[in-house]
Parts: sequence; structure tokens; C-alpha cells
Amino acid sequence: MSIAPALPTPVANPPRHPARIRWYRSPVDRDQLALLNRRSDLRGGLQTGGFLGLLSANAMLAAYSATHWPWPVTLMLVFWHGTCWQFLVNGFHELVHRSVFRTRWLNELFVRVFGFLGWHNHHFFRASHEAHHKYTLHEPDDLEVVLPVRMTLAGYLGRAIVDLPGFLHMLGGQVRRALGKWNPEGDRWTARLFPADDARGRRQLVGWARILLVGHGLVAAAAYAAGWWIVPVLVSLPNAYGRWLHLLLNETQHIGLQDRTPDYRLCCRTILVNPFLRFLYWNMNYHTEHHMYAAVPCYNLGRLHRLIAADLPPCPRGLVATWRGIAAVLRRQRTDPAYCYVAPLPGPAGPTD
Repeated sequence: MSIAPALPTPVANPPRHPARIRWYRSPVDRDQLALLNRRSDLRGGLQTGGFLGLLSANAMLAAYSATHWPWPVTLMLVFWHGTCWQFLVNGFHELVHRSVFRTRWLNELFVRVFGFLGWHNHHFFRASHEAHHKYTLHEPDDLEVVLPVRMTLAGYLGRAIVDLPGFLHMLGGQVRRALGKWNPEGDRWTARLFPADDARGRRQLVGWARILLVGHGLVAAAAYAAGWWIVPVLVSLPNAYGRWLHLLLNETQHIGLQDRTPDYRLCCRTILVNPFLRFLYWNMNYHTEHHMYAAVPCYNLGRLHRLIAADLPPCPRGLVATWRGIAAVLRRQRTDPAYCYVAPLPGPAGPTD
């Protein structure tokens, strides 16, 4: 017997078949690709352990400051902690791909650790992201990212420092999933990924939402009982603050580019950033390469980039140059909503649909 309450039946839609897309991929020698696809527990452990170590060090420093140093120092350290914490979603993303560790159970263990800390549901994201890679920016088969993405300076600033509305929206979504309820019209992507006849998938989706709510509730209760107010601020609430850097990196992936194209070079953007940002961002700055060859672990994407760089559009270097170009596209889209940036290609574009 299912412990999850029945979910509403999605609104009937006329039957349709997903798009069949013949994606263009920059050619890579078969033997070289086999080496690039090779996963390593050691390298996966260094990336994962290093990232979790950074978050732990930030949290301990902020917690120490809360009882020993002036409050402006504590506020600054808490904000820095939130800045780094936002990138949990990028590690979670890589673990969902099962490409970080060679040993499968390590991927499955840490995807749950990252998912819990970041309030992410791996059951939902795995289904969504598989569709995103298969049908990138081909609506309605990919609703994970839908263009055009609108971003203004005021909108960015409203989310960059404190994003309480975004956190409350996320929390409300978790509550609805935990109750086994969502509006098929308002959340049509969830309804499409988990149709009414997918009882097992829905149980998993509901079950993990309940684990998130109960687990973070216990964190808050234990912290309250012990008088450690800083603990939930550093463990359960960091998604609500410090988004400035993550937005600057993560939003570069597809914004302003083409949709409904079979060429990843035209719908994804690779940018070049410094080693620390590559580490924090789990090398997702190599986003075109990641979409072309999704099985390549994040720590091998730099090598893949160097192999196919001659077949890619020019890659902006640094966040300032990247956003200068994106801002020009967004300004033009305000007067010409149909406009999108068509990246110059070194050779003929890939095949059409």
C-alpha cells in the first residue's frame, strides 16, 4: 500500500511524440573520448571533499565569529558562506549525472547529501535533466530551461543579496510535494515528468520532499533547544542569501541564445574563468562541452574544451566580458523580443531538425 496520498490526474493533453533531434557534436577521436569519459573515485573525492570542506570551514568560522567577534564580521562571514553554498546545486547536478565517482554508490550517497543540504530533489531533477539534455531548449519537451530568460539589473539585485521570496517559493513547493499535491496546470513540467500512472516515481518524489522537511525541521528544533541560533542559518537557510556570484555564473549557460536549434554551440555558452571559480562551479563554465558529451566528468571538461576549441564559437574570458555581451543581447530583446544571439561558428552549423 502506498504511503503517499493520491496526486491529481494531470489535465488530458492530446497525444504527441517528443522531438527527434540530430545533434551536432564537435568530433572527438573515439579513444580520446573513452579516456575523457573515465571516472575516478580519487578525483571525484578531491572535488567533492574539497567543496564540502570549503563549506564546512566557512560554517565553522561563521559560527565561531557569532560568539567571539563583532557582528559585522559575522554578517560578512555568513554572507560568504551563503555565496559558496549556492554552488551545491552544481555539485548536485554532476552527481545526478553519476559522473563524479567511478563507484556508483558514492554518487548515490553524495547526491543525497548535496540534495539534503541544498533542498534539492534528486528524483525530480534526474527526470527533468535527462529531458533537458535530450531536448535542450526544444519546448515543450524541455521545460527545465525556457527561452527567453529575462534578467534586469533590478531583478538581479533583488535576488543577489537576500532572496527570501525565492526561498519561500521553494519551501512552498516542497510542502505541496510532501502532501502529494500540485497543480498540473501551474506545474505542468512535474505533471509531464511524473504522470498519474507513474506511482513509483511519485512515491519517490513525495518521500524525498518529506525527508527534506522533516530533516530540516529537526535541525531547527535541535538548534532551538541548544540555543544555537546560528546552526539553521548556516545549514537550512543559506539558499536564501548570497546568490550574487552563482547568478552571475549559472545564468550564463543559455541566456540570450537560440532555442530549437540542433547545434549545442548555438544554444549553450562556454565561458573562461579562473581556477577558483571553475572549482566552485564544478567546471560548468564549459557548458557547451558538457551538453555535447554529458558523460564526461566535470574534472575532464577542461581537457575536452582544449580538444574541440577550434570548432567552438569564441568564448568570452571572465564574467565582465561575458555579461557585457549578454547585456547587449538583453537590451536588444527589450525592443525586439524575437531576437537571439547567433554565435559565429568556425565551420558549417550542424544538421537541422
